[in-house]
Amino acid sequence: MTKPNEDRDAAIVVGGRKENGETRWGMLLVLFMRIVAALWIAQGLAQWRLVLMSPTPLFDQVSRPIGVAIAAFAVLDILAGVGLWLAAAWGGVVWLLVTIGQIAVAFMMPDFFPGGRIVALLDATLIALYLFLTWQAGREPERRSRTGRAATRLWTRSWDRLLKRR
Repeated sequence: MTKPNEDRDAAIVVGGRKENGETRWGMLLVLFMRIVAALWIAQGLAQWRLVLMSPTPLFDQVSRPIGVAIAAFAVLDILAGVGLWLAAAWGGVVWLLVTIGQIAVAFMMPDFFPGGRIVALLDATLIALYLFLTWQAGREPERRSRTGRAATRLWTRSWDRLLKRR
C-alpha cells in the first residue's frame, strides 16, 4: 500500500488529484496507451482470423517469411496490446519492439500490410507520440518540485539571514 505522498513522485498516477497548474501528462499517456492497446489487440485478432478462418491451410498458401510474420504478429500484437492496456512498463517495451518490427516488415514486404508503407509512417508517428508523452509524464514530478525547491531556497535564505543578525 502506498502512502499519499508517494503518488507525487510517480510518473503515472491513475486517479490522482490534479493540483493547480499541473498538466496531466500521465493521464494523457495512459489514455494514449489504452487507445493504442485497443488497436493492437484488434490487429492481433485480425492476424488470428487469417490463421484460423482460412478455408484452406494458410501456411501452405503463403511463403515461409510471410507465414512467420503472420504467426509472430498474431501473438505479439495481442501481448503488446494487453501490456499497454495495463499501462505496464513491459507493455510499452513489447509494443515498441513489435511496432519497429512492423516498420521493418512494411519496408521489406510492402504488400504484407494493407496500405504498405503508410503503416510504417503511422507506426513511426505513434512511436514519436508515445516517447513524447512518456517524456512529459516523467517530467511532471520535476515540474511540481521546481516550485518547492524555490520555496525551500527562500526559506533557507530567510533563516540564514535571521541567524546571521543574531
